[in-house]
Amino acid sequence: YYRSELQEYAEMKENEEKRKDLEKKEKEKKYRAQKMHYLLSTKQIPGIYNSPFRKSPDPMELLLRKSKPLTHRKQQMKSPFADELYDWPTCKEPPAFVKSLHLLPADRQKPQGPFRNPAEVLWQRYKPLEPTLRMRESMYSPPAKAGGATLRQEWRNPTHDNEFLPFSSYHKNYEKYEPSLLKSDKYGQEAYGTKYFREVYPKKWIADK
Repeated sequence: YYRSELQEYAEMKENEEKRKDLEKKEKEKKYRAQKMHYLLSTKQIPGIYNSPFRKSPDPMELLLRKSKPLTHRKQQMKSPFADELYDWPTCKEPPAFVKSLHLLPADRQKPQGPFRNPAEVLWQRYKPLEPTLRMRESMYSPPAKAGGATLRQEWRNPTHDNEFLPFSSYHKNYEKYEPSLLKSDKYGQEAYGTKYFREVYPKKWIADK
């Protein structure tokens, strides 16, 4: 009795494995047909599985006709800023996420290279609009009225207070300028290059000129 039961169980397992193998082969065949769908024959050009010398098309050709082309599905990742797209900046102030963003998200890998801070880049991208004087002034207003705002802004945000100091190399201690020997004398500066270009010795003249 037990031997017959075990034999039936073994046959059932073998049939199940065969069925699984057939299903796997069918899936692989369908996937291959979807992947090679571009080899399907057309009215003008016969495919490689539909030779004109055959009486009937190849079974692979029939499978290609039934299957659909394989399409790679792209993973749709939800943007973290998708909810704020309705409140897009109107060039007056940056969006809220630019102010709150200080560091990269924890799940993202930090990019390699000397890149700037993302918050700084976004702030520069969505910075307020700074129109020129021509765009700011009205068509009917005098130029002095439009230039007043520019003067107030320059007075409020100066580059440096003392305009006549060289701000780039002011901290460097350069040596004092030594005048050239050709252009200077102990009695004063010679007019070399402005009045004459060679020295004159009247005592050595043979005759008066």
